[in-house]
Amino acid sequence: MTAEAFRILRAAGRTPVAWRNGGGTTREIAASPGTTTGDFDWRVSLADVAADGPFSVFPGVDRTLTVVEGAGMDLMVDGEHHIVDEPYWPHDFPGDVGTDGRLLAGPVVNLNVMYRRDRVRAETAVVRGTLRLMAPEGGAVLAVALEDGAVIDGTDVRLGRYDAVLLRSRASCVLRTQGDAALVTVSGYEPGTQ
Repeated sequence: MTAEAFRILRAAGRTPVAWRNGGGTTREIAASPGTTTGDFDWRVSLADVAADGPFSVFPGVDRTLTVVEGAGMDLMVDGEHHIVDEPYWPHDFPGDVGTDGRLLAGPVVNLNVMYRRDRVRAETAVVRGTLRLMAPEGGAVLAVALEDGAVIDGTDVRLGRYDAVLLRSRASCVLRTQGDAALVTVSGYEPGTQ
C-alpha cells in the first residue's frame, strides 16, 4: 500500500485545541480537509469534557458522540434529553441545533465524529476481533483503537490506545484487535488531504 492510502496516526502526537466555543479541548485524529477549524467535510477527534456546558454549533453538520472514558452525559439536544451513558455506544445528533451537555458523574472523553451532511456521510461503529477494513471508492475508513494491542496483519504495526489507521479510496488491510476499536466509514468526498 502507498503512504497516501494507508497512514498510522499516533495518539502521542496530538495537541489539545480549545473548542470553538471555548468550553473545553479536543485532540483531532483526522479530518478532510485537514484542519482544526470549522471548515471541514468530516472530522474525527477526542473531546475532553470536564464541566457542564453548551456544545459548539456547526451549521449543516451532523455529529456522532461515543463515550470512551467516564460515566457519560445528559445531552439536551434541541430541547430533548438524550442520556448517553453506555460506553462505546455511538449516539447521532444534529450539530446545528442548540445542545447542552451535563456530566453524569465526573469528566468524560468522547470520540466525536462530525460531517457536513450535504457533502459526505459518516457512519460510526464500535467493533472487536479480526476486521477486514476497506475504504469505499472516493471515501475513507478510520479505525481508532480504544484499547491497547491492535495489530495490522502483514506488518509490524501495533496500535496503542487511541492510535488510529486511516485508509483512503479502496485501500484495505486486516486489523486484529485485543479489545474494542471505533470504525468510522466516510463516503462521498474527494480524497487529497489529511
